[in-house]
Parts: sequence; structure tokens; C-alpha cells
Amino acid sequence: MPEINLLSQSTIDKIAAGEVVERPSSVVKELLENAIDAGAKAVTVELKEGGISLIRVTDNGCGIEKNQVKKAFLRHATSKIKSIEDLSYVESLGFRGEALSSIAAVSQVELITKTKDELTGVKYSIAGGVEEDMEEIGAPPGTTFLIHNLFYNTPARRKFLKQPQTEGGYVADLMEHIALSRPDISIKFVNGGQVRFHTSGNGDLKEVIYRIYGREMAEAVVPFKADNGTYKVSGYIGKPEINRSNRNFEIYFVNGRFVKDDIISKALEEGYRQYLMQHKFPFAVLHFEMDTQEIDVNVHPSKMQIRIHNGNGLYSFLSDAVYQRLHEIELIPDVLLTEPEKEKREPLKAPEPFETKRIENLAKEETASYRAAEKLPVISVVAQTETVKMTDSLQKNFTNKVLGVTDGENGLLNERIHSNVIKASEHILVEKPVQMNLFEEKILTSDARNEYTILGQVFETYWLIAYKDKLLIVDQHAAHEKVKYERLVKELSQKTVASQMLNPPVILTLTGKEEELLNDFLHYFEQLGFEIEEFGGGSFALRSIPSDLYGCNEKELFVEILDELSENPMKGTPDVILHKLASMACKSAVKGNNKMDRLEMEALIDELLTLENPYHCPHGRPTIISMSKYELEKKFKRIV
Repeated sequence: MPEINLLSQSTIDKIAAGEVVERPSSVVKELLENAIDAGAKAVTVELKEGGISLIRVTDNGCGIEKNQVKKAFLRHATSKIKSIEDLSYVESLGFRGEALSSIAAVSQVELITKTKDELTGVKYSIAGGVEEDMEEIGAPPGTTFLIHNLFYNTPARRKFLKQPQTEGGYVADLMEHIALSRPDISIKFVNGGQVRFHTSGNGDLKEVIYRIYGREMAEAVVPFKADNGTYKVSGYIGKPEINRSNRNFEIYFVNGRFVKDDIISKALEEGYRQYLMQHKFPFAVLHFEMDTQEIDVNVHPSKMQIRIHNGNGLYSFLSDAVYQRLHEIELIPDVLLTEPEKEKREPLKAPEPFETKRIENLAKEETASYRAAEKLPVISVVAQTETVKMTDSLQKNFTNKVLGVTDGENGLLNERIHSNVIKASEHILVEKPVQMNLFEEKILTSDARNEYTILGQVFETYWLIAYKDKLLIVDQHAAHEKVKYERLVKELSQKTVASQMLNPPVILTLTGKEEELLNDFLHYFEQLGFEIEEFGGGSFALRSIPSDLYGCNEKELFVEILDELSENPMKGTPDVILHKLASMACKSAVKGNNKMDRLEMEALIDELLTLENPYHCPHGRPTIISMSKYELEKKFKRIV
């Protein structure tokens, strides 16, 4: 029998570090969360070689008292909790007390810190979990961590790191999420000597979206708020036109913590379901606030996973709120015939968090020697006491150009004023036409219908309609599909749909899980016009279906419904069955390359105007797009 050995403390620490420190982004995450928990209003993160050779994190938080510095690097030493009961009320981002111990076990760490009440700061060095040096040093309030040579003493782990550029990309992704989670903190990210982004810390989430994703994205988001007493959410959701092919842009925070959660993702996508095509995902930045006892954040060491106690309640709340918000907005995309001119904009100078002459002079003598030894770029390694505010002129310029027009004391004017034409002294800058928003006059209304002029049909698929200074283009198949979809949804929900007998009946052989799902929802199927009987041996006989579905491969349809119920248990409601049936029935809608006369067009438009969401077909494709008179005149050189 093999002998049982007791591992050394050094080995134990290195093994434990693997649970917390996986790559440079893990280190940055832990140090950033500590900086935020310390009350920092400005944080700078700098990387060298993607963080493998150097990570520098500087903040202007409360700092660490001299007599607490060594204790901070002990395992399970934390200021965030005292007992197991405190886990039910955790509000800080970090609380396990493993971060500094784990980082120090696999790297060479230098810490420079000072509290506001102390005259001098302290510099503490620890490598591989072994203390090396501790001395007093001149420093302003705050903390600076320098992490050198990650995994230098665990080569097996170091060889699994990716290329510096890739590791830097992981950190960049993390930094973007942190910046979006705290728009009230000025965050600067420097990678390889280049500033990737720098937020102002003025508390405006849309400004952070602009800094990270650019102007086009910032203009295509709409504010979002909802509150039912138990859950409160605010932030921005993207218009369907800026959809993505993956979920990387579904960004949400629970009590300030960036998390990944299937319930929130599925609820968000359910709210967008009628507005996006299959395999497309929305853009959203959402902040959730809920009682700490409603969630468990102690699920995983990375703290990126949570457990929500009432998942069904949150799902219904969010999906309904997203759908209602999108329903309020006019969602007709504008078509551009010309590329918009690039705007010449003076770059916004956001505040530098750690650079004042007084502080640099104070630290210069103390830090010159170790800078020379490190041969690192000469930059300040200490924290600024206060975040410098943006100048009034730059703030006004930024607000006018990106966030809307201001009116002195009254702040933002109605967003309707921020139209396609911005007047500036003697010039008129015509900006990119944008999709109509909530505050503009809607096109698809009964009142506007009287001003429509149907010009005709092109390619036997699209209709041309003139309305004021816009040319509307309607996809007849998408429009008819939407009309049939909502008509059948209404019939099914009101239980007025007719049934059609099948002769002979369709025999279904189901798995144990499918049979369980069928039994759970059998009464809903029966209410919707299905007649199903047991046929013996795990088989069922489908004897009748809704008449609108007759001839659409009944067996395939029923199996698809069960598959969707199986894959999306959170959506296991009568609505799922209802919408799936309606979507299948839309296959009988008029197709492209079918000629329609004017009376048919007018009848279909009139019915389209009665719908709750006339802008997208059931699969998320637009039913109507618009082209401005300006775009046509520019194409014909009437406007130069």
C-alpha cells in the first residue's frame, strides 16, 4: 500500500492557488475587486507581455494599515466577513480571503500602500509565499500592486498560458466588464504601453458604452428600467439591428458583480424572441439589484456563477419587461445608400487617475532605485487622492455629440431634439440616419395610414410606399407571416381554434423524458385542439390537431415542440406550445415572387397596423424598412 504523506505548506499553497489564479486575468480580477471594495474612485491597470511578466494595479482607495499588511497575505484572511452567517449578506465583490495568498504563492509581489491617516506608506515584498522585505516609503493614500513573473515557480502551469496577446485579450475583456459595472469609477487600462480605454468615472453608463464599443453602438441602445419590488434592473438594451452571433454581448451584473447565469440569459432572449432571427443574440448591459438572501454567490471560487432562489420569478419579470420596452420603440431600420462621413471630433481627455506633480515629486526619490533595477517604463506607481473632473467645455462637447443636446440647468432635452441634423456655427453636419426611436413620430399607426401612397410592387416580393419624406419598403412574405402568426396566436389563446381529425392517426414513439413532458402538458395540448391517446409500449396516437396545421408533417411538428420544452424548461409554459404552433402555421403565408394587386396590399397593410409588434416576422426578420428623401437626393447629387 502506498505511504500517505503530509504535504508541505508551500505545496498546499501552490495547489490552492490553482483554484483562484488560472491566468493573468484571474489576478487582475481579484486585485480590481479588492480595489473597488476599498472604496477607490480611480484605478489603473497596466500589463507587460499580457500580464505574464508584469501586472500593475494602482488605486486611490483606503489603503492597508501597516500592521495589517502581512496578515493580508495569509490564507483565508479577509476583512469582508467574520463568520459563516455573514455569507448570507455578502455585498462586497471579494470575501474568501484567498486572493492575495494565492497570487503571492505563484508570483513575485510588491505592495505599496498607505492609509490617509498615516504619514508614510509601506513597501512589502513577497515571492512564492515567502516574505522578502518590508520598509517605509513615501506614497499617497491608496494601494499599488506589482505582480512580476506569474507562475515563475510552477513551470507546469506557466507553459499552459497562451501567447501574451491572447492573455492580454482576456484581461481586456475583464476590464471592459469592470468598467461597465462601475461607471462611477474612473478606470484606465494600459496594455503594452498603449491606453486601450479610459473612462471618466462620471457615473454615466452610456458614456462607458461609448468609450468601449464606439459611437455607433452607443447610438443604437435605449435606456431600460424595471422594478417589481423584489427585483430591480436598469441599464441599456440594444435595438434588434445590432444583434450578435454569440452571447458575449449579453452583459449583466447582480449587485455589482459580473456573472454568467442561464436564467437571466434565457429571459433576456425570450424578451427579444419576436425581434431577432434564430441564432442571433441581443446586446444588453443590465444592472440587477436584489436582496442578498435571494442569491448565493458562494457557488464557485471565481464568483462568476450565482444561484438564484426564485429563478422562475426573475425569468418572468425580465422577459416581460424586455418585451414591453421593445414594443414601445419604433423598430423600422433606415437604409443608407451612401457611407456616412467620418465625424471630426476632438478627443475627450478623461482624467488621469494617478498623476499630479506633487505626488510624483514625493515618490521620485523612493522609487528611482527600484525603477532602474526593474528597467520598466518610468510611470507613476502611486495613487492620486482625487479623480480629476472633465473640463466644462469637453463635457459639453461630449454630451452634445454623443448623449444628446443639453439645455443649461435643465440638463438633457427631449431626445427628439437630437435629430439627424446638428447645427454648428455656420455648418450643417448631416449624421448617419438612425433607426427611429421612442420619442419620434411613429409610422405604423392608423392615423399615419391615411398619408400612405402605395406606389406598387417590385420583383413580385416587395411593396413601395411613400410616406412624407420617407420611402417605405415592405416584405410581403414577412408581413403576411406576421399577420397569420398573431391571428393564430389569438385563436389558440382564446381556445377558438378548430380541430382536424387525422385518419389514420399519427403514431409517436417517445422516450421516457418526452413521455414525462407530454404528461405534464397534456391538458394544454388538449385545450389547443390536439387529441392524444396512449397506444401501448411507450407509443402515443395523435388523432387530431389544429386545422391550420393540417398537412404540415404533424409528427415532426410534435417532436419539435417536445424538444423545445426539454431544452428550455424555464420556458415550459403554454405560451411555448402556442408560439411554436403559430410559427409552424405561418408556412402557408404568401411567398415572394407572388404578384399581389393593390386591394390585397391595402388589406394586408390595414391588418398589419392592428398588430402589437408589426415590425418583425416570427423569425425576427424585419417586415418593413425605410429610406430617407435625403439619401435619394444625395445619390442623385442634389445634395453635395
